[in-house]
Amino acid sequence: MRMMERDITEKLLKWKDSKRRKPLLLTGVRQCGKTYALTDFGNRYFENTVYLNFEENEQFGKLFDYDFDVSRIIREISIQQKVQITPGKTLLVLDEIQECPRAITALKYFCENLRELHVACAGSLLGVAIKRENISFPVGKVNRLQMFPLSFSEFVKACDAGQYLELLQAWPVDRPVPELYAVPLAKLLKEYYAVGGMPEAVLEWRESHDISVVEEIQDEILKDYADDFAKHAPISQIEKIRWIWDSVPKQLAKENNKFVFSHVKEGKRSAELEDALQWLRDSGLVTQLELVERPELPLSSSADAAYFKVYFSDLGLLRRKSGLSFETIREESELFLRYKGSMAENYVLNELLAQGEAAYFWRSGNTAEVDILLEHEGALVPMEVKSADNVKAKSYTQFCRKYAPPVGFKLSLKNIGENPCGETRTVSLPLWMVWNWKAYL
Repeated sequence: MRMMERDITEKLLKWKDSKRRKPLLLTGVRQCGKTYALTDFGNRYFENTVYLNFEENEQFGKLFDYDFDVSRIIREISIQQKVQITPGKTLLVLDEIQECPRAITALKYFCENLRELHVACAGSLLGVAIKRENISFPVGKVNRLQMFPLSFSEFVKACDAGQYLELLQAWPVDRPVPELYAVPLAKLLKEYYAVGGMPEAVLEWRESHDISVVEEIQDEILKDYADDFAKHAPISQIEKIRWIWDSVPKQLAKENNKFVFSHVKEGKRSAELEDALQWLRDSGLVTQLELVERPELPLSSSADAAYFKVYFSDLGLLRRKSGLSFETIREESELFLRYKGSMAENYVLNELLAQGEAAYFWRSGNTAEVDILLEHEGALVPMEVKSADNVKAKSYTQFCRKYAPPVGFKLSLKNIGENPCGETRTVSLPLWMVWNWKAYL
């Protein structure tokens, strides 16, 4: 079966050839494709790849028990695996490295004493493990990359429709996208809402277009995540993590989808649940979007960590966890409108995170709100997200008049276009073109 091209490969190539290359830590939520990405990268760009998985084989961990002499470690791996490890020609992949704390510590010595060897590590619950095991983390001795489920553009390419992306790469803002391209892309976006970006689910959809089988895969992934709670979380937090995990889709369904701890479990306060939410964030399962009420640069210093929304890392899993049917998305039922808005926000946020952006939202009291606020090259970039083709946005207009950002976006199902909002050049961009938003800055 032909696999999928992932955007992370380009970043891995830059790491491979970088003058400041160090051992690489590739993090990301479980089952988002880290192992495939690293082994495929090794097979394509190195003479050979040596792969060790600490979760599948505990014996590999014993290689790091005696000392941190990397020459000895490499020699023993070569003998054990019956393979030649040659710096510059071999990629050494250490998978599920969070299962071997000493291997994480050893990365410092690979950096200092064998930097010419390409070492790439993957860890799904690395943030959780470091806190749990009190691991001596090699600060300053590793390069880091984060991987996400497939973005919409990756999904489109996986569905053999990448020609649409090529056509729209430099599409002029004053020319509407014809139905010949817009209709199939809008259809693909609905499919992406249902399938999401987990590689196994996407592969199944590409091969069979059978949503029932896709949903079986999604159910298995959700069950695996729940099993991770019991396996990796502190005993005192397991039940609380499950409460929050179950609560996120419900809170997104509310008109004001601010995350409220008291809505998680009656009688529970934020102080009792904050650690559980942090665990979900550390594992990559959810993302916290913080409020900025007075936008000053940098936005990170203006954010209110006590007022936030919580979204899923994968849109398809959110859809399945919510019990929302593919038919409801496809037929655009009137009863689906409010939740469709939250899904559109979740979709845009995930697209931006995959591009390395730090996102926030703006609210002025209870009177106005802009869904997404970014900082790009020293300027504010507001984004209003609409799930349909209605782009009327009083809050967006209020923000632009008050803060006069040079450019902003209205993201909806309306065709591409450009209109001023006060001093702000405002680009109307279809949701299925969010992947290319930077081309219109």
